[in-house]
Amino acid sequence: MAHRRAKLTTLGRQLLVDRIETDGWSTARAAEAAGVSRQTATKWVRRYRDFGIDGLEDASSRPQHSPRALPKAQVEAILLARHELGVGPHRLAPLLGIPRSTIGDVLERHGLSRLADRDRPTGIPIRYVRERPGELLHMDVKKLGRIPDGGGHRFRGRGHGTPRARRGYDDIHQVVDDMSRVAYGAIYADERGPTCAAFLREAAAFFARLGVRIERVMTDNAKNYTASRAFAGALDEIGARHLRTKPFRPQTNGKSERFNRTLLDEWAYARPYDSNNERLLAFGPWLDHYNQHRPHSALGGRTPMEVLVNNVSGNHT
Repeated sequence: MAHRRAKLTTLGRQLLVDRIETDGWSTARAAEAAGVSRQTATKWVRRYRDFGIDGLEDASSRPQHSPRALPKAQVEAILLARHELGVGPHRLAPLLGIPRSTIGDVLERHGLSRLADRDRPTGIPIRYVRERPGELLHMDVKKLGRIPDGGGHRFRGRGHGTPRARRGYDDIHQVVDDMSRVAYGAIYADERGPTCAAFLREAAAFFARLGVRIERVMTDNAKNYTASRAFAGALDEIGARHLRTKPFRPQTNGKSERFNRTLLDEWAYARPYDSNNERLLAFGPWLDHYNQHRPHSALGGRTPMEVLVNNVSGNHT
């Protein structure tokens, strides 16, 4: 994700690089079209050549060395006191002899800034991550406008002979395992209840081949999930409970929302496609890459499939 004041998003940087590297545009012409300087364009091309698509993300501004950082022993003392006493920075500061603002920063960095996020009897932090694969799957549909032959306006720009699509939408049905982040997806022409039911059966078969039984499925409150007898029948067939998100609280199903953004950035709009079929054919290989090879920051740099395989014992069908 680009920082707030960046002229180019990650997608814009990819478009800039593709015009230079793939389409043969000059650096000056590509920079002018993107509204940035030639030096900026050169920088992103160089980063892309050195690091691939990851080089188009903003580099961390954190210094490699922090000589004035709080000593590790003091950080550990703050965390231990928080765990044992269960009080906030105002009460910990005089006990530890450390400014309360410093204590607050340490607690926030370690996800312990709110007492409500810890189990009171044990002091163990509460995380919204399920304990085993299949315990909860997040399910959603992402509508995606079809690409006209010759490419769409997102990359070619409007006013340059690019036809308007007017070809309808593809519905990308997807599920994400809460614990491992392993995802399964399929592309259909609609999002009606029977279609969602058929997709759920496909997803259950996919996870069953990995030794995972689906226990719960969370969706939003759309009628294709909540009012469809076909979808309810599919849930019964695979033996899963249906959970619904709270009204006006899409973050409850946040892992699906995050996956939708990832598939847009890294598949749907990651590069120019000359036709809709070309993009559809790229979906399967991209999904395999996401599950098998793409490291996930929330998983400590491991891939979703690696986490699932390492945790699937005891959850076989």
